[in-house]
Amino acid sequence: MFDIAGPAMIANLTTPLIGIVSTTAIGRLGEAAMLGGVAMASVIFDCLFWLFAFLRASTLAFTAQSLGAGEADEIRMVLIRGLALAALIGVALIALQLPLAGIIFEIMGGSDAVLGAARTYFTVRIWSAPLALANYVLLGWLVGLARAKLALAVQVAINLINMAATILLVQVLETGIAGAAIAALIAEAVGVVIGLVLAHRLVSTTCGLSPPALFDRVKLMHMMAVNRDIMIRTAAMIAAFLFFTSQGARAGDTTLAANAVLNNFLLVAAFFLDGLANAAEQLCGYAFGARNRGAFAGATRLVLVWGFGFALVVAVIFALFGPDLIDVMTASPGVRSAARDYLPFVVASPLLSVFAFAFDGVYIGATWARDMRNLMIAALIVFLAIWFTLRGYGNTGLWIALLGFYAARGGFQAARYPALLRASFEKSPARPTI
Repeated sequence: MFDIAGPAMIANLTTPLIGIVSTTAIGRLGEAAMLGGVAMASVIFDCLFWLFAFLRASTLAFTAQSLGAGEADEIRMVLIRGLALAALIGVALIALQLPLAGIIFEIMGGSDAVLGAARTYFTVRIWSAPLALANYVLLGWLVGLARAKLALAVQVAINLINMAATILLVQVLETGIAGAAIAALIAEAVGVVIGLVLAHRLVSTTCGLSPPALFDRVKLMHMMAVNRDIMIRTAAMIAAFLFFTSQGARAGDTTLAANAVLNNFLLVAAFFLDGLANAAEQLCGYAFGARNRGAFAGATRLVLVWGFGFALVVAVIFALFGPDLIDVMTASPGVRSAARDYLPFVVASPLLSVFAFAFDGVYIGATWARDMRNLMIAALIVFLAIWFTLRGYGNTGLWIALLGFYAARGGFQAARYPALLRASFEKSPARPTI
């Protein structure tokens, strides 16, 4: 398991670094409005690209299932279908950038200074959309093949390049927010090149390209149905985080900047725990493809147990080093003070979100996408209900609602899991594997 979980965990841990590096580089300039702007734009891109995270999830699941079912030719078809869909979506986002920006920034709110800074970042980084989405596909495909170390290598390369380019453009050449966005674009482009080279070496000698197999109607329809449900599920999750950010923006620039700094902690915790979820996706997907109920249930238990262990470690790290990390990410005294006030909520978040991330991996591996969608919508309703009840407590009530959202996600999926397990493996013979 840890041949997959370890590298995948580190790879996922590096994913939010593009936004974190941009936020930190601008934050060191000491201007709250600029920090709030780039932080807002980074959250927008995290959420915008996250909306299409089904590209990674479905590619990983279908690749692992094909591996478990012994369908060698289908492994390459999954990659090509995913890359084609990523290109189409990315180009569409670029074409629609003006109305998209208008809608997003109207919803987000914030001061004129914050919105101006955020728009500058947005108009540059949106051109990285096809590249970022292609990297989702390549990452999912490599992990689905149990090649998590290669996925880690690609992610590390992307983030090292981003760090170097951001320091050069923002700190040395003083290009400001536009420079941070250009650095992100360069890093994503290099990641795609590296990923394609690795993919070519892994599959070029094992199978050929068959148009009938590539455009198989049944498989295409199944892929689109799974992607649709995962996208709706992700949209519901994003709605919660966008609502969280927009409410922070309405509380003022300092609160927005403090929440943005703490959001980086949440992203680190999320991607850290999602490394174990990636292992669940691959292991459960493989077992599902092979129709092996025992291996599927065993992988689920293992991920849950280790998930709580890692969540405890992350919570302790946040508790011990959180104040120092806040100081690194912002030079503003007001933002530092506000971020420390809400740090206890960040410390609690990993422990309350273990079930959510672990069962996300299980459900994706088995492509139980429709149930994921429905349960996420239910969790969103819980989030909004808690916020409405506690809205008089301001930012504190907002953070409590967010933690309730994490707990509801995991609780609903845990309750539904036994019935789905029985239904999926009833009278299902084991398949040969490759």
